[in-house]
Amino acid sequence: MAATIFRSLCCAPPPGRTQKTTQASRRASRSTTLATPLTHSTSKKKVLVPIGLGTEEMEAVILVDVLRRAGADVLVASVEPELQIEGSSGTKLVADTSIFACANEMFDLVALPGGMPGSARLRDCQVLRRIITKQAEDKKLYGAICAAPAVVLMSWGLMKRKKMTCHPAFMGKLPTFWAVQSNLQVSGELTTSRGPGTTFEFALSFVQQLFGDKSAADVGELLMMRLGGGRHLKKEFNKIDWSFDQTPRVLVPIANGSEEMEVVMLVDILRRAKVDVVVASVEKCIQVVASQNTNIVADKSIGDASEHTYDLIILPGGAGGAERLGKSKVLKKLLKEQKESGRIYGGICSAPAILQKHGLLKDKIATAHPSVINKLTGQVADGAGIVIDGNVITCQGLGTVMDFSMNIVHKLFGHGRTRSLAEGIVFEYDKS
Repeated sequence: MAATIFRSLCCAPPPGRTQKTTQASRRASRSTTLATPLTHSTSKKKVLVPIGLGTEEMEAVILVDVLRRAGADVLVASVEPELQIEGSSGTKLVADTSIFACANEMFDLVALPGGMPGSARLRDCQVLRRIITKQAEDKKLYGAICAAPAVVLMSWGLMKRKKMTCHPAFMGKLPTFWAVQSNLQVSGELTTSRGPGTTFEFALSFVQQLFGDKSAADVGELLMMRLGGGRHLKKEFNKIDWSFDQTPRVLVPIANGSEEMEVVMLVDILRRAKVDVVVASVEKCIQVVASQNTNIVADKSIGDASEHTYDLIILPGGAGGAERLGKSKVLKKLLKEQKESGRIYGGICSAPAILQKHGLLKDKIATAHPSVINKLTGQVADGAGIVIDGNVITCQGLGTVMDFSMNIVHKLFGHGRTRSLAEGIVFEYDKS
Protein backbone atom coordinates (compact mmCIF):
# COMPACT_ATOMS: atom_id res chain seq x y z
CA MET A 1 0.00 0.00 0.00
CA ALA A 2 1.23 3.46 -0.87
CA ALA A 3 2.56 5.07 2.31
CA THR A 4 3.92 1.87 3.77
CA ILE A 5 1.62 0.80 1.30
CA PHE A 6 -19.25 17.25 25.15
CA ARG A 7 -21.80 18.98 25.00
CA SER A 8 -24.42 16.80 23.34
CA LEU A 9 -26.56 18.55 20.78
CA CYS A 10 -28.69 16.56 18.35
CA CYS A 11 -28.20 17.95 14.89
CA ALA A 12 -31.32 19.68 13.67
CA PRO A 13 -32.01 21.02 10.20
CA PRO A 14 -30.80 24.61 9.98
CA PRO A 15 -33.71 27.00 9.58
CA GLY A 16 -34.46 29.03 6.56
CA ARG A 17 -31.86 28.40 3.90
CA THR A 18 -30.65 25.82 1.43
CA GLN A 19 -27.14 24.61 2.14
CA LYS A 20 -26.33 22.63 -0.96
CA THR A 21 -23.21 23.68 -2.80
CA THR A 22 -22.90 22.73 -6.44
CA GLN A 23 -20.21 20.41 -7.61
CA ALA A 24 -18.94 23.09 -9.98
CA SER A 25 -18.54 25.71 -7.27
CA ARG A 26 -16.83 23.25 -4.96
CA ARG A 27 -14.17 22.69 -7.61
CA ALA A 28 -13.91 26.07 -9.28
CA SER A 29 -10.70 27.26 -7.67
CA ARG A 30 -8.53 24.15 -7.83
CA SER A 31 -5.03 24.90 -9.01
CA THR A 32 -3.91 23.03 -12.09
CA THR A 33 -0.39 22.74 -10.69
CA LEU A 34 -0.02 20.11 -7.95
CA ALA A 35 -3.79 19.71 -7.84
CA THR A 36 -5.03 17.84 -10.90
CA PRO A 37 -6.79 14.58 -9.89
CA LEU A 38 -4.80 11.57 -11.00
CA THR A 39 -7.77 9.29 -11.54
CA HIS A 40 -10.12 9.90 -14.46
CA SER A 41 -13.11 7.59 -14.25
CA THR A 42 -16.36 7.62 -16.17
CA SER A 43 -18.11 7.04 -12.82
CA LYS A 44 -16.61 9.05 -9.99
CA LYS A 45 -16.39 7.52 -6.55
CA LYS A 46 -18.55 9.45 -4.10
CA VAL A 47 -17.15 10.03 -0.62
CA LEU A 48 -18.77 11.60 2.45
CA VAL A 49 -16.63 13.26 5.14
CA PRO A 50 -18.84 14.60 7.98
CA ILE A 51 -17.53 17.30 10.33
CA GLY A 52 -18.76 18.95 13.52
CA LEU A 53 -17.72 21.28 16.29
CA GLY A 54 -14.34 20.06 17.57
CA THR A 55 -13.53 17.78 14.63
CA GLU A 56 -9.78 17.21 14.28
CA GLU A 57 -9.04 19.55 11.39
CA MET A 58 -5.86 17.82 10.24
CA GLU A 59 -7.67 14.52 9.88
CA ALA A 60 -10.65 16.03 8.04
CA VAL A 61 -8.61 18.15 5.64
CA ILE A 62 -5.99 15.51 4.82
CA LEU A 63 -8.75 12.99 4.08
CA VAL A 64 -10.55 15.41 1.78
CA ASP A 65 -7.40 16.68 0.06
CA VAL A 66 -5.89 13.25 -0.62
CA LEU A 67 -9.14 11.71 -1.89
CA ARG A 68 -9.87 14.67 -4.16
CA ARG A 69 -6.37 14.42 -5.60
CA ALA A 70 -7.12 10.76 -6.37
CA GLY A 71 -10.20 11.81 -8.34
CA ALA A 72 -12.96 11.12 -5.80
CA ASP A 73 -16.04 13.34 -5.57
CA VAL A 74 -15.75 14.27 -1.88
CA LEU A 75 -18.62 15.94 -0.04
CA VAL A 76 -17.87 17.61 3.29
CA ALA A 77 -21.06 17.73 5.36
CA SER A 78 -21.68 19.59 8.62
CA VAL A 79 -23.66 17.87 11.39
CA GLU A 80 -24.17 21.28 13.01
CA PRO A 81 -26.99 23.78 12.37
CA GLU A 82 -24.47 25.89 10.40
CA LEU A 83 -22.02 25.00 7.68
CA GLN A 84 -19.09 26.68 9.45
CA ILE A 85 -17.47 24.71 12.24
CA GLU A 86 -14.44 25.31 14.42
CA GLY A 87 -12.00 22.42 14.62
CA SER A 88 -10.43 21.06 17.78
CA SER A 89 -7.40 23.36 17.42
CA GLY A 90 -9.36 26.43 16.35
CA THR A 91 -9.22 26.29 12.54
CA LYS A 92 -12.55 27.36 11.03
CA LEU A 93 -13.79 25.26 8.13
CA VAL A 94 -16.93 25.66 6.00
CA ALA A 95 -18.63 22.45 4.86
CA ASP A 96 -19.98 21.96 1.34
CA THR A 97 -23.45 21.09 2.61
CA SER A 98 -25.53 19.95 5.59
CA ILE A 99 -25.69 16.29 6.58
CA PHE A 100 -29.46 16.50 6.01
CA ALA A 101 -28.87 17.07 2.30
CA CYS A 102 -27.01 13.74 2.25
CA ALA A 103 -29.71 11.63 3.88
CA ASN A 104 -30.82 9.94 0.65
CA GLU A 105 -27.45 9.95 -1.13
CA MET A 106 -25.44 6.82 -1.90
CA PHE A 107 -21.70 6.84 -1.18
CA ASP A 108 -18.83 4.55 -2.08
CA LEU A 109 -17.11 5.56 1.15
CA VAL A 110 -18.02 7.31 4.39
CA ALA A 111 -14.93 8.36 6.38
CA LEU A 112 -15.16 9.84 9.87
CA PRO A 113 -12.44 12.18 11.20
CA GLY A 114 -11.84 12.15 14.93
CA GLY A 115 -11.15 14.82 17.52
CA MET A 116 -13.09 15.74 20.63
CA PRO A 117 -15.77 16.89 21.03
CA GLY A 118 -16.06 16.41 17.26
CA SER A 119 -16.45 12.63 17.53
CA ALA A 120 -19.24 13.05 20.08
CA ARG A 121 -21.02 15.48 17.77
CA LEU A 122 -20.88 12.92 14.97
CA ARG A 123 -22.12 10.19 17.33
CA ASP A 124 -25.15 12.27 18.34
CA CYS A 125 -26.27 12.93 14.76
CA GLN A 126 -29.02 10.46 13.91
CA VAL A 127 -28.96 11.26 10.20
CA LEU A 128 -25.29 10.33 10.02
CA ARG A 129 -25.97 7.18 12.02
CA ARG A 130 -28.57 6.05 9.47
CA ILE A 131 -26.22 6.83 6.57
CA ILE A 132 -23.28 4.87 7.92
CA THR A 133 -25.42 1.99 9.25
CA LYS A 134 -26.79 1.51 5.73
CA GLN A 135 -23.23 1.76 4.40
CA ALA A 136 -22.21 -1.15 6.63
CA GLU A 137 -25.33 -3.18 5.81
CA ASP A 138 -24.68 -2.74 2.08
CA LYS A 139 -21.07 -3.90 2.50
CA LYS A 140 -19.72 -0.56 1.29
CA LEU A 141 -16.56 1.07 2.56
CA TYR A 142 -16.59 3.03 5.80
CA GLY A 143 -13.94 4.06 8.28
CA ALA A 144 -12.97 6.18 11.24
CA ILE A 145 -9.81 7.60 12.78
CA CYS A 146 -8.56 8.79 16.16
CA ALA A 147 -11.40 8.93 18.74
CA ALA A 148 -14.13 8.19 16.18
CA PRO A 149 -13.81 4.35 16.10
CA ALA A 150 -14.41 4.12 19.86
CA VAL A 151 -16.75 7.06 20.36
CA VAL A 152 -18.87 6.77 17.19
CA LEU A 153 -18.71 3.34 15.57
CA MET A 154 -18.51 1.34 18.82
CA SER A 155 -21.53 3.15 20.25
CA TRP A 156 -23.48 2.35 17.06
CA GLY A 157 -22.50 -1.34 17.11
CA LEU A 158 -20.77 -1.12 13.74
CA MET A 159 -17.50 -2.83 14.66
CA LYS A 160 -18.77 -6.24 15.79
CA ARG A 161 -16.36 -9.03 14.94
CA LYS A 162 -14.00 -6.56 13.29
CA LYS A 163 -10.33 -5.98 13.99
CA MET A 164 -9.94 -2.29 14.85
CA THR A 165 -7.62 0.40 16.14
CA CYS A 166 -8.02 3.98 17.38
CA HIS A 167 -6.16 6.75 19.22
CA PRO A 168 -4.09 5.34 22.13
CA ALA A 169 -6.16 7.38 24.63
CA PHE A 170 -9.30 5.48 23.56
CA MET A 171 -7.91 1.97 23.11
CA GLY A 172 -9.34 0.94 26.49
CA LYS A 173 -12.84 1.42 25.10
CA LEU A 174 -12.33 -1.22 22.41
CA PRO A 175 -12.96 -4.95 22.99
CA THR A 176 -9.59 -6.42 23.97
CA PHE A 177 -9.84 -9.41 21.63
CA TRP A 178 -10.50 -7.25 18.54
CA ALA A 179 -8.28 -4.25 19.35
CA VAL A 180 -5.06 -3.94 17.33
CA GLN A 181 -2.26 -1.48 18.15
CA SER A 182 -1.37 -0.58 14.59
CA ASN A 183 -1.44 2.67 12.67
CA LEU A 184 -3.88 1.21 10.16
CA GLN A 185 -6.31 -1.67 10.35
CA VAL A 186 -8.40 -2.87 7.40
CA SER A 187 -11.07 -5.41 8.33
CA GLY A 188 -13.41 -6.10 5.42
CA GLU A 189 -15.29 -2.90 4.57
CA LEU A 190 -14.09 -1.19 7.79
CA THR A 191 -10.82 0.77 8.00
CA THR A 192 -9.62 2.38 11.24
CA SER A 193 -6.56 4.41 12.17
CA ARG A 194 -4.98 6.17 15.16
CA GLY A 195 -4.63 9.94 14.83
CA PRO A 196 -3.45 13.00 12.89
CA GLY A 197 0.02 11.55 12.38
CA THR A 198 -1.41 8.45 10.67
CA THR A 199 -3.98 10.23 8.48
CA PHE A 200 -1.96 10.13 5.28
CA GLU A 201 -1.70 6.35 5.59
CA PHE A 202 -5.44 6.18 6.39
CA ALA A 203 -6.37 8.31 3.37
CA LEU A 204 -4.04 6.47 0.99
CA SER A 205 -5.58 3.18 2.12
CA PHE A 206 -8.93 4.46 0.89
CA VAL A 207 -7.35 5.52 -2.41
CA GLN A 208 -6.03 1.98 -2.79
CA GLN A 209 -9.41 0.43 -1.94
CA LEU A 210 -11.37 2.74 -4.26
CA PHE A 211 -8.97 3.09 -7.19
CA GLY A 212 -6.29 0.40 -6.88
CA ASP A 213 -2.63 0.06 -6.01
CA LYS A 214 -1.30 2.18 -8.86
CA SER A 215 -3.46 5.18 -7.97
CA ALA A 216 -2.42 4.93 -4.34
CA ALA A 217 1.24 4.78 -5.32
CA ASP A 218 0.83 7.72 -7.72
CA VAL A 219 -0.90 9.89 -5.11
CA GLY A 220 1.68 8.93 -2.50
CA GLU A 221 4.44 10.01 -4.86
CA LEU A 222 2.64 13.27 -5.62
CA LEU A 223 2.39 13.96 -1.87
CA MET A 224 6.10 13.13 -1.45
CA MET A 225 5.29 10.47 1.11
CA ARG A 226 8.18 8.41 2.41
CA LEU A 227 7.80 4.68 1.71
CA GLY A 228 8.22 2.62 4.87
CA GLY A 229 7.18 5.54 7.09
CA GLY A 230 10.62 7.17 7.19
CA ARG A 231 11.00 10.81 8.19
CA HIS A 232 12.00 13.54 5.77
CA LEU A 233 15.62 14.62 5.94
CA LYS A 234 16.26 17.94 7.66
CA LYS A 235 19.41 19.97 7.10
CA GLU A 236 20.34 22.93 9.28
CA PHE A 237 22.97 25.59 8.58
CA ASN A 238 24.22 28.60 10.57
CA LYS A 239 22.36 27.40 13.66
CA ILE A 240 20.88 30.06 15.95
CA ASP A 241 18.61 29.99 19.01
CA TRP A 242 14.88 30.39 18.35
CA SER A 243 13.65 30.40 21.96
CA PHE A 244 11.58 33.28 23.37
CA ASP A 245 10.81 34.57 26.85
CA GLN A 246 7.14 35.00 25.93
CA THR A 247 4.65 32.92 23.97
CA PRO A 248 5.81 33.02 20.34
CA ARG A 249 3.44 34.72 17.92
CA VAL A 250 3.23 33.30 14.39
CA LEU A 251 1.53 34.74 11.31
CA VAL A 252 0.24 32.34 8.65
CA PRO A 253 -1.13 34.30 5.65
CA ILE A 254 -3.55 32.51 3.33
CA ALA A 255 -5.18 33.19 -0.03
CA ASN A 256 -7.50 31.59 -2.55
CA GLY A 257 -5.56 28.60 -3.84
CA SER A 258 -3.42 28.08 -0.73
CA GLU A 259 -2.71 24.40 -0.09
CA GLU A 260 -5.18 23.50 2.68
CA MET A 261 -3.22 20.55 4.07
CA GLU A 262 -0.19 22.74 4.57
CA VAL A 263 -2.17 25.51 6.26
CA VAL A 264 -4.07 23.22 8.59
CA MET A 265 -1.15 20.96 9.58
CA LEU A 266 1.07 23.95 10.36
CA VAL A 267 -1.58 25.85 12.34
CA ASP A 268 -2.89 22.80 14.20
CA ILE A 269 0.54 21.58 15.31
CA LEU A 270 1.75 25.01 16.39
CA ARG A 271 -1.43 25.67 18.36
CA ARG A 272 -1.11 22.30 20.07
CA ALA A 273 2.37 23.46 21.12
CA LYS A 274 0.75 26.57 22.70
CA VAL A 275 1.99 28.98 20.04
CA ASP A 276 -0.14 32.07 19.39
CA VAL A 277 -1.02 31.57 15.71
CA VAL A 278 -2.82 34.18 13.62
CA VAL A 279 -4.27 33.07 10.27
CA ALA A 280 -4.72 36.12 8.03
CA SER A 281 -6.39 36.36 4.62
CA VAL A 282 -4.82 38.51 1.89
CA GLU A 283 -8.15 38.43 0.04
CA LYS A 284 -10.98 40.95 0.39
CA CYS A 285 -12.91 38.29 2.32
CA ILE A 286 -11.53 36.37 5.31
CA GLN A 287 -12.97 33.13 3.87
CA VAL A 288 -10.74 31.59 1.22
CA VAL A 289 -11.19 28.65 -1.14
CA ALA A 290 -8.08 26.52 -0.96
CA SER A 291 -6.41 24.54 -3.75
CA GLN A 292 -8.53 21.40 -3.32
CA ASN A 293 -11.64 23.50 -2.70
CA THR A 294 -11.71 23.33 1.08
CA ASN A 295 -13.21 26.51 2.53
CA ILE A 296 -11.12 28.01 5.34
CA VAL A 297 -12.07 31.07 7.40
CA ALA A 298 -9.09 33.16 8.54
CA ASP A 299 -8.91 34.81 11.96
CA LYS A 300 -8.59 38.26 10.41
CA SER A 301 -7.54 40.18 7.31
CA ILE A 302 -3.88 40.82 6.52
CA GLY A 303 -4.55 44.52 7.08
CA ASP A 304 -5.71 43.91 10.64
CA ALA A 305 -2.91 41.42 11.22
CA SER A 306 -0.30 43.97 10.09
CA GLU A 307 -0.95 46.06 13.21
CA HIS A 308 1.20 43.59 15.17
CA THR A 309 4.70 42.16 14.94
CA TYR A 310 5.39 38.43 14.75
CA ASP A 311 8.19 36.18 15.91
CA LEU A 312 7.66 34.00 12.83
CA ILE A 313 5.90 34.46 9.50
CA ILE A 314 5.35 31.25 7.53
CA LEU A 315 3.91 31.21 4.00
CA PRO A 316 2.02 28.07 2.91
CA GLY A 317 2.22 26.83 -0.66
CA GLY A 318 -0.22 25.89 -3.37
CA ALA A 319 0.77 27.37 -6.72
CA GLY A 320 -2.18 29.73 -7.06
CA GLY A 321 -2.18 30.67 -3.40
CA ALA A 322 1.53 31.43 -3.29
CA GLU A 323 1.17 33.67 -6.33
CA ARG A 324 -1.62 35.61 -4.63
CA LEU A 325 0.42 35.93 -1.43
CA GLY A 326 3.25 37.34 -3.53
CA LYS A 327 0.96 40.10 -4.81
CA SER A 328 -0.01 41.35 -1.33
CA LYS A 329 1.75 44.66 -0.67
CA VAL A 330 0.90 44.45 3.02
CA LEU A 331 2.46 41.01 3.34
CA LYS A 332 5.50 42.08 1.34
CA LYS A 333 6.05 44.95 3.79
CA LEU A 334 5.66 42.63 6.78
CA LEU A 335 8.19 40.20 5.33
CA LYS A 336 10.66 42.98 4.57
CA GLU A 337 10.40 44.21 8.17
CA GLN A 338 10.78 40.61 9.38
CA LYS A 339 14.05 40.23 7.48
CA GLU A 340 15.43 43.64 8.47
CA SER A 341 14.74 42.99 12.15
CA GLY A 342 16.34 39.54 12.05
CA ARG A 343 13.12 37.76 12.97
CA ILE A 344 12.20 34.30 11.67
CA TYR A 345 10.34 33.62 8.43
CA GLY A 346 9.89 30.81 5.96
CA GLY A 347 7.94 29.18 3.17
CA ILE A 348 6.40 25.86 2.22
CA CYS A 349 6.07 24.19 -1.19
CA SER A 350 5.73 26.96 -3.83
CA ALA A 351 6.12 29.80 -1.32
CA PRO A 352 9.97 29.84 -1.21
CA ALA A 353 9.81 31.07 -4.82
CA ILE A 354 7.86 34.10 -3.52
CA LEU A 355 10.48 34.67 -0.83
CA GLN A 356 13.11 34.49 -3.57
CA LYS A 357 11.21 37.01 -5.70
CA HIS A 358 11.09 39.47 -2.79
CA GLY A 359 14.83 39.13 -2.15
CA LEU A 360 14.32 37.28 1.13
CA LEU A 361 16.52 34.26 0.35
CA LYS A 362 19.70 36.17 -0.49
CA ASP A 363 22.73 34.28 0.90
CA LYS A 364 20.38 31.62 2.30
CA ILE A 365 20.32 27.87 1.67
CA ALA A 366 16.77 26.71 1.00
CA THR A 367 14.49 24.16 -0.62
CA ALA A 368 11.07 24.18 -2.29
CA HIS A 369 8.62 21.98 -4.14
CA PRO A 370 10.35 20.23 -7.07
CA SER A 371 8.11 22.09 -9.54
CA VAL A 372 9.48 25.50 -8.50
CA ILE A 373 12.92 24.71 -7.11
CA ASN A 374 14.56 25.95 -10.32
CA LYS A 375 13.27 29.44 -9.43
CA LEU A 376 15.59 29.55 -6.43
CA THR A 377 18.75 31.28 -7.58
CA GLY A 378 20.72 30.67 -4.41
CA GLN A 379 22.08 27.47 -2.91
CA VAL A 380 19.65 24.55 -2.64
CA ALA A 381 20.17 21.76 -0.13
CA ASP A 382 20.13 18.52 -2.11
CA GLY A 383 17.96 15.72 -0.80
CA ALA A 384 16.50 17.65 2.12
CA GLY A 385 12.76 17.88 2.74
CA ILE A 386 13.25 20.62 5.35
CA VAL A 387 16.03 23.23 5.42
CA ILE A 388 16.82 25.67 8.23
CA ASP A 389 19.39 28.39 7.61
CA GLY A 390 19.69 30.69 10.60
CA ASN A 391 16.34 32.47 10.85
CA VAL A 392 14.87 31.07 7.61
CA ILE A 393 13.04 27.74 7.28
CA THR A 394 11.76 26.17 4.06
CA CYS A 395 10.36 22.81 3.01
CA GLN A 396 9.18 20.93 -0.06
CA GLY A 397 5.54 20.92 1.07
CA LEU A 398 2.63 18.47 1.27
CA GLY A 399 3.89 15.26 2.92
CA THR A 400 6.87 17.07 4.49
CA VAL A 401 4.79 19.62 6.42
CA MET A 402 4.23 17.60 9.61
CA ASP A 403 7.99 17.16 9.91
CA PHE A 404 8.43 20.86 9.07
CA SER A 405 5.97 21.93 11.77
CA MET A 406 7.50 19.62 14.37
CA ASN A 407 10.93 21.06 13.58
CA ILE A 408 9.58 24.55 14.31
CA VAL A 409 8.23 23.30 17.65
CA HIS A 410 11.60 21.74 18.43
CA LYS A 411 13.44 24.96 17.62
CA LEU A 412 11.07 27.00 19.78
CA PHE A 413 10.64 24.70 22.78
CA GLY A 414 13.11 21.82 22.64
CA HIS A 415 12.83 18.05 22.71
CA GLY A 416 10.46 17.55 25.65
CA ARG A 417 7.48 19.47 24.34
CA THR A 418 8.02 18.19 20.81
CA ARG A 419 8.08 14.56 21.94
CA SER A 420 4.92 15.04 24.01
CA LEU A 421 3.14 16.66 21.08
CA ALA A 422 4.27 13.88 18.72
CA GLU A 423 2.86 11.23 21.06
CA GLY A 424 -0.46 13.09 21.22
CA ILE A 425 -0.91 13.12 17.45
CA VAL A 426 0.60 9.62 16.97
CA PHE A 427 3.51 10.90 14.94
CA GLU A 428 6.92 9.26 14.66
CA TYR A 429 9.26 11.92 16.02
CA ASP A 430 13.02 11.77 15.49
CA LYS A 431 14.76 14.27 17.79
CA SER A 432 17.81 14.32 15.51
